[in-house]
Amino acid sequence: MSLKLHTIVTSTRPGRVGPQVGKWFNDVAVAHGGFSAELVDLASFNLPVFDEPNHPRMAKYEKAHTKAWSESVKAADAFVFVTPEYNYGVSPALYNALTFLAGEWAYKPVGFVGYGGVSGGLRAVQQIKPTLTTLKMMPIPQAVAVPGFGSFLGPDATFKPNDLMATSAKEVLDELVKWAGALKPLRA
Repeated sequence: MSLKLHTIVTSTRPGRVGPQVGKWFNDVAVAHGGFSAELVDLASFNLPVFDEPNHPRMAKYEKAHTKAWSESVKAADAFVFVTPEYNYGVSPALYNALTFLAGEWAYKPVGFVGYGGVSGGLRAVQQIKPTLTTLKMMPIPQAVAVPGFGSFLGPDATFKPNDLMATSAKEVLDELVKWAGALKPLRA
């Protein structure tokens, strides 16, 4: 059975560019061949601010949105979070989505495609890593940074990466395959 990668678009706000960047990365992941790749849009789960009455470690979910989110996360062996940088930090929607679950995240590697202004989203990526390790995830050091993301959008709003971004995407995928395979026995 092949490893499954979820590329998760983590911005949920209207007018976001995450779906364009996420589609590009997911297409690269499909072509890479190391994973069965799926593009997941966090906005489609309509997660409110954390609203479960039980602690996520108990996995006694009462809300339909949490159950659907849990099933999606459980299905993946690895993740790539496509994340903007908001106010030098991670998207509130991503932090909230992480909070909904516990065991579903454990022993899975995660890479990043960060986008934003001059930092290319890397401040957001660095900010969320301690939270991920608390959830027993392995954030890899390789990442794709998209600084000044607006300059990489074509007239049809399609994301047009440069060569460095394409090379970085391959490095992220190569590393995720290694970690996902190595951690698989812990997920059994």
